[in-house]
Amino acid sequence: MQLHLEIVTSEATVYSGDVDMVTVPGAAGVMGILPRHAPVLSTLRAGELRVKVGGDDLEFAIGGGFVDVNNNRVIILADSAERSDAIDLARAEAARQKAEDLLKNPPPNKEELFKLESALKRNQARVLVASRKRRTG
Repeated sequence: MQLHLEIVTSEATVYSGDVDMVTVPGAAGVMGILPRHAPVLSTLRAGELRVKVGGDDLEFAIGGGFVDVNNNRVIILADSAERSDAIDLARAEAARQKAEDLLKNPPPNKEELFKLESALKRNQARVLVASRKRRTG
């Protein structure tokens, strides 16, 4: 038995297919999802999303969002999502560094501060996933 997984952003469906296991960066910690998992609706933080399909492992960097698990279906509504092999490591590292530099003198506007912190977390996840893929892939 498998799960049907859909990873969706506001721009596109990033992945859709049957999988054996999904591991998501939940707000309360990492959560593994197998077939027959109890229904769950949870927020996601920026981080690494892992998918097992047969003998293959797929890795995605996500920028937060929501996960809905119900009746062997996993729907991930992500703020952003990229497969590890599609991430330009140098660009992600430069974006992470830029966000870190900008946060050294945080803006007084809370909305801008939130955007910078979100960008930093998103790019830290991208760097992590892309770096891991380069080492193992």
